[in-house]
Amino acid sequence: MDYVICATCGVQYGKVQSPSQCIICSEERQYVSPSGQTWTSLEEMQKSGSYKNEILAEEPGLYSLTTKPGFGIGQTAYLIQEKGFNVLWDCITYLDQQTIQHINELGGLQAIALSHPHYYSTQVEWAETFNAPIYIHEDDKEWVTRSSDKIIFWSGESIELHQGIVLHRLGGHFKGGAVLQWINGNSHNGVLLTGDVIQVVADRRWVSFMYSYPNLIPLPPGKVEEIAEKVRPLKFNRLYNAFHRVVQEQANQSVQKSAERYVKAINGTLFDT
Repeated sequence: MDYVICATCGVQYGKVQSPSQCIICSEERQYVSPSGQTWTSLEEMQKSGSYKNEILAEEPGLYSLTTKPGFGIGQTAYLIQEKGFNVLWDCITYLDQQTIQHINELGGLQAIALSHPHYYSTQVEWAETFNAPIYIHEDDKEWVTRSSDKIIFWSGESIELHQGIVLHRLGGHFKGGAVLQWINGNSHNGVLLTGDVIQVVADRRWVSFMYSYPNLIPLPPGKVEEIAEKVRPLKFNRLYNAFHRVVQEQANQSVQKSAERYVKAINGTLFDT
């Protein structure tokens, strides 16, 4: 079936007829394009010949996947390899035979895990292609636009997908917003992949937090403090966000000091005005 895809966010629906609106984009954390709601499909994207996926080795056991030219939100997904277990962290809309062949050469996919609804994209296409389960926190169940028996709605505050690969629910950007802890990444110093539940900013020594990034709606200070406290005991030295930005070292300390700065800024105690 040639299911429709929202051209603004890149999320696929389990329908062949275009809905009147995208539930992801019509909500205040995203936006409808100023030119109006438009739709495409994976088949249309493939036939256009305009797109390809760039797969890059970031460090041993970690590959990034980004569609060129950018499509939808333009996020990067990551493939983590851990002792024969490959997990795709977050997802991108475009999928073609070249991508499938490359990933199969890397060992295929044994699981797909999502940080939050903005990156659900064509997750079911990926899951069916690689016969892999999809892990989504149950708190974000309402945002799934294409149902599938491949989807596992996990609950609680954490779940171990495989030895050394753990999902943690942080909330914030979305109630079920999750991050992936790769304990053996970065030469066993630990890696945290955050989507934009935690966002790396222009100064790569710092991160930030938002309810809505495109609409610049901040999170309450208490929620940011809660996120920082949940992250504090986790072992990681490096942090990757969804837009190819990386905190190269001392990333946990960066999250802590960034949360402190954020809270001061929202409370009006950071500035001398």
